[in-house]
Amino acid sequence: MTPRAVIFDCDGVVVDSEGMTFELLVGEFASHDLLLPVEVIARDFIGGTMADVAHRARKAGATLPDTWVDDFYQRLYTRLAKGTPMIPGILGVLDALDTADIPFAIGSNGSDQKMQITLGQHPGLIARFRGHLYSGQTLGAPKPAPDLYLHAAGQLGVAPTDCVVIEDSPTGARAASAAGMRCMGFAAHTPAERLTAVGAEPFFDMNDLPRLLGL
Repeated sequence: MTPRAVIFDCDGVVVDSEGMTFELLVGEFASHDLLLPVEVIARDFIGGTMADVAHRARKAGATLPDTWVDDFYQRLYTRLAKGTPMIPGILGVLDALDTADIPFAIGSNGSDQKMQITLGQHPGLIARFRGHLYSGQTLGAPKPAPDLYLHAAGQLGVAPTDCVVIEDSPTGARAASAAGMRCMGFAAHTPAERLTAVGAEPFFDMNDLPRLLGL
């Protein structure tokens, strides 16, 4: 069924920032006594806030200083500002939604500043969302809580059951499920079975999404 609104995660769905973040975390953790390969970080740390990442890393043995979250954000922002590509096919999805007159938003666990950096380096991309960029950190209720997606639906003026969420992490998919929203799981880099296990419908190519949404 064609949705009345679509809510996108940001990192890994609209912009291809996850790989850079995970690679930076490998070095950060190694310098604080936790040696993990990028594959493990991608599996175990995707979808959370940096405060959550720090908590999990410390439980695993990392000796992160109290200032680590703020310090890491600054290093991450510097890295992302050097160039964060869009996910191939995402502009075609936005074009199809505009043609169908279906509103859309972003609901991200990343900060507002991070979205401005990653989205803002692509001319006209932020404007396409017409002000509907929402951060779980700013809202004070990051995923997997449903609040972020419920807030975005309310701002779009669409009932949660009429929304579709586009996610690439189990954390985000759980948030969509808790919000009562259908979730399409972008499985280009996340194992499809991890998304299916939390109720998402996996797909592998963003170019396929308009058809899957009935556009």
